Amino acid sequence: MGSINYRKGDASNPVGRDKRLIVHICNDIGGWGKGFVLALSQKWKEPEKQYREWFKSQENFELGQVQFVPVEPNIFVANMIGQHKIKKTDGQIPIRYEAVEQCLNKVAEFALKNQISVHMPRIGCGLAGGKWEEIETIISRRLLNKNVKVTVYDIE
Repeated sequence: MGSINYRKGDASNPVGRDKRLIVHICNDIGGWGKGFVLALSQKWKEPEKQYREWFKSQENFELGQVQFVPVEPNIFVANMIGQHKIKKTDGQIPIRYEAVEQCLNKVAEFALKNQISVHMPRIGCGLAGGKWEEIETIISRRLLNKNVKVTVYDIE
């Protein structure tokens, strides 16, 4: 089993020459406009456009689902629905760890099938209110245990 490669930088600019998959958390209400999605939208229009179309269609648009969006010949973005709404409700934070786990299962399948490395910010720990220790454990269980290469970026 590998370990997470931590590096300083911007996850919307994943390092490497291999095929790369940028994963991030989306909410289940169709909102796109705060946090890491802003960096993605500055670089590519397609992830936001596809997410909004997916939300409008409501086809499998629910917690635990993932949408894979090609943005460059060797770069994809995974819109993972792992957050319920956008604000704390009744003391419950927006992140849904079970949904993140389901999403990362799908990411692992995609990564192995396409021989692609996974890149991300500290998903679920900003606006979604999650704890990195929880997310890191899920990443280990769902990605590292299957020998998927993972790089996590911390903004300098």
